[in-house]
Amino acid sequence: MSAEILVGTCNWADHKDFYPADLEKGKRQREKLDYYARFFPIVEIDTSFYGIPRPAVVDSWVARTPPSFAFNIKAFRSLTRHERESGRPRPPTTEEVRDFLSALVPLRESGRLRAVHYQFPPWFTNRPDARDVLLETRERHPDDIVAIEFRHRSWFDHDAWPATEDLLRELDCVYVGVDAPQLGSGTAPPMLAITSPKLCIARFHGRNRRTWYRPDGPTSDYRFNYLYTPDELGEWVPAIRAAAERGTPVHVLLNNNRSNYGVVNAFDFGALLDRHLPQPPQPVIERIVERDGVVPAWLHSAAPPPEARPDPAPHGQAVLDLGG
Repeated sequence: MSAEILVGTCNWADHKDFYPADLEKGKRQREKLDYYARFFPIVEIDTSFYGIPRPAVVDSWVARTPPSFAFNIKAFRSLTRHERESGRPRPPTTEEVRDFLSALVPLRESGRLRAVHYQFPPWFTNRPDARDVLLETRERHPDDIVAIEFRHRSWFDHDAWPATEDLLRELDCVYVGVDAPQLGSGTAPPMLAITSPKLCIARFHGRNRRTWYRPDGPTSDYRFNYLYTPDELGEWVPAIRAAAERGTPVHVLLNNNRSNYGVVNAFDFGALLDRHLPQPPQPVIERIVERDGVVPAWLHSAAPPPEARPDPAPHGQAVLDLGG
């Protein structure tokens, strides 16, 4: 029997032209997660990379979503050596490790945590000290699924990949396959590999070569300004299906978070992989028609989204969360 394939995005807060207008301001922004979960079965929490959420906030995310809804969570930036001191990457403090592990508790206890995502920076190159960090990462999460995303070619090029693959298998870590501009050393080749029977992840950053090395753009979504075509996404479908048919669950996550591009491409993947996602909101349909020139056939048979769930918190007492 084929394993589960879940399709979603790498946040829930940033999708413009997806949410109703009344969810775009004030305290009702916290209802974005409720709305998102009516259409998709999984989300990657990415605000945890920039700031560690309090357990009470994470618990509110669990309460706002159906029992079957799944979360991946991105590791805090010092754990992946993004933080620097005097120009050199610094390890996390004891307090940062403690607080990040505490944030995982509500997800883990509710059975909603699928993977802890470690996205390492381009300067995390294939060296002995970096491999020691991978071992340290695995030891930090003895009971969690750990997913590893590389952003430097040294883990792949010049016959390095077989040793990288063996290391991830030895650590029982999930390799994160990446679709990104193939430009310079700060990217990974587009491929899917099963390094743990527990999970396989494909993550999509867009293919905008002009902005890939410009994280300082005018807006936070500048780097990921790319709307895939169905044909481009279809290049990944055989590998995704093959992984699932081998019995490995697959997460397909869209990180091209400009406008509603991520959710549009998530709905595209839903159709390509026969995931039977609900009919998307009207602005998403309009974007698809604008791109393709026609209404795709799958939209005609898509079921309406489920009804909104009741607010789980007493009025005026919910934790305000703008994350995702």
